[in-house]
Amino acid sequence: MAYLWIKTAHIVFVIAWMACVFYLPRVLVNIAEASDVPAVRERLLLMGKRLYAFGHNMFGLAVAFGVLLWQGFRVWPALPNVVAGGHWIDAKLALVALLLAYFIACGRMLKRTAAGGALPSAKSLRWINELPVLVLVAIVYLVLAKPF
Repeated sequence: MAYLWIKTAHIVFVIAWMACVFYLPRVLVNIAEASDVPAVRERLLLMGKRLYAFGHNMFGLAVAFGVLLWQGFRVWPALPNVVAGGHWIDAKLALVALLLAYFIACGRMLKRTAAGGALPSAKSLRWINELPVLVLVAIVYLVLAKPF
């Protein structure tokens, strides 16, 4: 029973973090398109800053529950060993690290913009916005298929 609650919490916090991963670049697109309207730009910067902070909190909680799923059986023998002998988890964690690096890079773009720096074009930001979808598909496949 505890395993299902831990897994549920992990999935919920992953979903919340992924929403931030998908939406933060969209906020950057909107900032790039609204650069000539200071009030709109400031509102978007504030939204982006709050979203970035929320995303970090969601990531931390997702990782905490993920570690319980991954290593919890060592502390509580009643929990199953969900990765016994599989190397799919190594690939999954590498892709999660890639998504985290992407999220941090978007946050740095936001901070640089708030300090007066320039953003890439709105079109470039739209392409950048699509990249995490491909990584997420790979992560979901690894978790479901456990191919190796």
